[in-house]
Amino acid sequence: MVSVYLWVVLAYFAFLVLISKLTVKGASTETFFTANNQSPWYLVAFGMIGASLSGITFISVPGEVGNSKLYYLQLVFGYVVGYFIISYLLIPLYYRLKLTSIYQYLDIRFGTRSNRSGALLFLVSQTLGASLRLFVVANILYAFIFKHYGIPFWLLALGIVVAIWLYTHQGGIKTLVWTDTIQTFLMLLSLAIAMIVVSKELELGGIAVSEVLFKNPMGEVFNWDWGYPKNFVKQFLSGVFIAIVMTGLDQNLMQKHLTCKNIKEAQLNINWFSVVYLFINAFFLMLGLLLYAYVDMAQITLAKSATGTFTNTDDLFPSLALGHFGLVTGVIFMLGIAAAALSSADSAITSLTTSFCYDFLHVKDKSNAYKAKAKKRTHMAFSLVVLLVVLGFAEVKDESAINIVFSIAGYTYGPILGLFTFGIFSSRRALDGWVPLICLLSPVLAHLVKILVEDQTNYRFGFEFLILNGGLTYLGLFLTGILSKNKEKLS
Repeated sequence: MVSVYLWVVLAYFAFLVLISKLTVKGASTETFFTANNQSPWYLVAFGMIGASLSGITFISVPGEVGNSKLYYLQLVFGYVVGYFIISYLLIPLYYRLKLTSIYQYLDIRFGTRSNRSGALLFLVSQTLGASLRLFVVANILYAFIFKHYGIPFWLLALGIVVAIWLYTHQGGIKTLVWTDTIQTFLMLLSLAIAMIVVSKELELGGIAVSEVLFKNPMGEVFNWDWGYPKNFVKQFLSGVFIAIVMTGLDQNLMQKHLTCKNIKEAQLNINWFSVVYLFINAFFLMLGLLLYAYVDMAQITLAKSATGTFTNTDDLFPSLALGHFGLVTGVIFMLGIAAAALSSADSAITSLTTSFCYDFLHVKDKSNAYKAKAKKRTHMAFSLVVLLVVLGFAEVKDESAINIVFSIAGYTYGPILGLFTFGIFSSRRALDGWVPLICLLSPVLAHLVKILVEDQTNYRFGFEFLILNGGLTYLGLFLTGILSKNKEKLS
């Protein structure tokens, strides 16, 4: 069975390389960055589902149901509102300014240092986030396939990154629009097959699926305890802002939206995507309920911490799919895992390349020869960086991956949120030279506030830490805006 999984994964990698060969015909360096603004909106929207879900949702969300019930859905409700704001506020702005990297807006609005501050925060955030997502699924591939052949984890990680480089180094974002579509299909197919198989197993055990979904104690969606980190208000508002910063202010995901032909198609794409994304996440949570019901029925013992919470929840879905539900389910799951391993990492490396080339090397104003050379070297460099960070995560990962990703986002995306919010809603012009310091101090101050509040009260911060961080950045920019105005009067 292990050998079947191995050949399936290798065949899938080869298939993606073949797809890249078919999509790079007539591709130029500009195609790598913008796909010549000819991407069909419906392909972008469908592919965005897989790119946004990635291995984190695929693996972590069903398993986390055991500890957090269905509270994650509160966050997703906020996403829908956030996507609406992106569609009608940010998309028109980006298209009107004809941006390739969205952080070029900060250069136009404030200056070069602001531009580079926002871009640098993105580079750090995206490198860590994409590497973690890649690690989560690579670890599954290693544990269930490659470990049996004595292949070390570092070699598997290297192979995945090399495969990504092979099918993205020429076509870039144009290739990803097509490969994301395939990867989304495989991930959703794996989800559907898993739900069908588990439902049948539960029926055979005499448990009605409807009772599992609607009468299960883990099926609670809303939490109204204000002191709890996953309280509805906290989760919903955090979801709004997380969607804005991790999609609307994220070069990785916005780069695909900006390849549509015009504003209307880009808006249609994200509006359609937001609704479908809500239902897909709901299905992943329902799968979690079914998996835990199966665990109870089959009397499978899961490890727990001293506080009674489940540990290693990321392993629940893969261990059941590959060890309990048969070969066909295992093969489909493995394809879904392979798709998840690549769906976020490939676009992350491409967007990192785009941001660095436009925000730091300023290739927009350079010759085509310089642009091509810069793209090639930067793409190779970020492929290597992602590989090294993945290997680093292999040494330190010790909690649910989805919480790690959002914790990282709270610190690094907060200043980006503050920069764009101030730029769009304030008429003042912040002092560009102060922006790097503000972006450095805001997360530090936010962390100190978090420690003080949690030490003195029963309040516990959740993902709303992102809002606090962004608010402090906005305040810092506002104060420099006052200085800037006074300086203009004096001059």
